[in-house]
Amino acid sequence: MKITDIINNDLISLELSGNTKQAIISEMIGMLKSQGLLNDEAEFEQAIYAREEESSTGIGMGIAIPHAKTDAVKTPSLVFGLKKQAVNWESIDDEPANLFFMIAVPKASASNDHLVILTQLSRKLIDDEFREKLMKASSKEEVLELLGTL
Repeated sequence: MKITDIINNDLISLELSGNTKQAIISEMIGMLKSQGLLNDEAEFEQAIYAREEESSTGIGMGIAIPHAKTDAVKTPSLVFGLKKQAVNWESIDDEPANLFFMIAVPKASASNDHLVILTQLSRKLIDDEFREKLMKASSKEEVLELLGTL
């Protein structure tokens, strides 16, 4: 599975409007909903927060990857959002986040799609130059092009 198979222009925001973790999560879920990718918005939101309670999805370096595997999701999807003014995410390095990737995968998925996506993202996101390019992206097409290098 390639990252670019599960994301499109309508699942990318170059400036999320939310100023809190909850607002960012809600906004990203709204993007999935508007694309018809969820069976049940409330159930997906509950699954995202349940995962956050296990441990923060703020992985450090200004990155948060909220994710859930649930029947509330119709098809594997990825939402990307940027926030120039970083938001507190209770990250492992105590730094606020400004790069957000929300992974949504159906529970019935035959494989571990979410782990494949997480691995692909994590490998690339440790690259300072790649993160910097994402932060400076001026178009959704530029984001898709960068994600296509994963």
